[in-house]
Amino acid sequence: MRLLDLVMIGAGTAIGASIFSVLGPSAKVAGSGILVAVLIAALPMTIFGLIYAFMSSAWPRSGASYEWQRTFIHPLAGFVVVWLRIMGSALLMSVMGSVLVNYLSAIFPLPIAPKALVFGFFTLIFLLNYVGVAVAARAQTIVMLLLLIAFGIFIGASAPAISLARMGSPIGAGWTAIISALPLMIHLFLGIESCTEIGEEVKDPERNIPLGLALALALSGLVYFAIALTSLGLIGPRALAASKAPLLTAAQASLGHWAPALIGTAALLALSKSMNSIFLVYSRLLFAMGRSRVLPPVFARIHPRFGTPQVAIIAAYVGSSVCLLLPNDLIFLFLATTIPT
Repeated sequence: MRLLDLVMIGAGTAIGASIFSVLGPSAKVAGSGILVAVLIAALPMTIFGLIYAFMSSAWPRSGASYEWQRTFIHPLAGFVVVWLRIMGSALLMSVMGSVLVNYLSAIFPLPIAPKALVFGFFTLIFLLNYVGVAVAARAQTIVMLLLLIAFGIFIGASAPAISLARMGSPIGAGWTAIISALPLMIHLFLGIESCTEIGEEVKDPERNIPLGLALALALSGLVYFAIALTSLGLIGPRALAASKAPLLTAAQASLGHWAPALIGTAALLALSKSMNSIFLVYSRLLFAMGRSRVLPPVFARIHPRFGTPQVAIIAAYVGSSVCLLLPNDLIFLFLATTIPT
């Protein structure tokens, strides 16, 4: 992987489903103060980023969040965290696939059963990752660039309709409200460290991973701030807080009947690339466990032609697909494992 790929992996994981759901609840708590909350929420992720950047430059590893804790803290710490992440990754794949199908069905009738379509997405992601990390990275970069274009159209077309008076003061709700919104806003940046999980598959990792982390964090913060500013300027904090689809409601104020197609396309791109990033990390965690013999050593087997951890990738594909058989209420119960992680 190259520097651009790392930026798109990190920012691509962070800029996912959250941008379509977090703005409404956050605006209900802090109003226009979410503009300040976005900037503050980036601070703890900056601290985490510095630590991850140092570790990546000192000892780049695939499955790094498992390898570092197993080696430098305690094998039990690595074991517990890696299983929490594996469970969360498999279930997140299923949930994001379901959300993706819901967005698609809102735009046009689906030709096949929803879960069959999700399985098709899983298969495509599996094939991209199986034939090479560079192939998966290029696909991620293309989808991320298309998403940035979609957001750019939304922001650019909406700029003439933005009203600062409608937006109100960013500190009008008070600092208590802004701080109360931080747990939601921090969620926007989770996953920014994903590029560290493929350290051994990166060109010049000592330089590119720390730089990629910094650029991914900056890009994510810029995108979130611009979208929050545009949405607040279009419909105001009260309307944003009351909407079940805040980005769509904001887009309809400036784009009219074009809004569903644009926001639906953006959701499709955002969820697709997030699923690709999660799958990439998921498979490398299984690979790292096989290499340390916590799982059978076959999980560490490398494809002789493509250079990818083939058994780990197949296992991640099977694990994600099996989760499609679980009822939705059980999936969301298991997703609680992401909280301690």
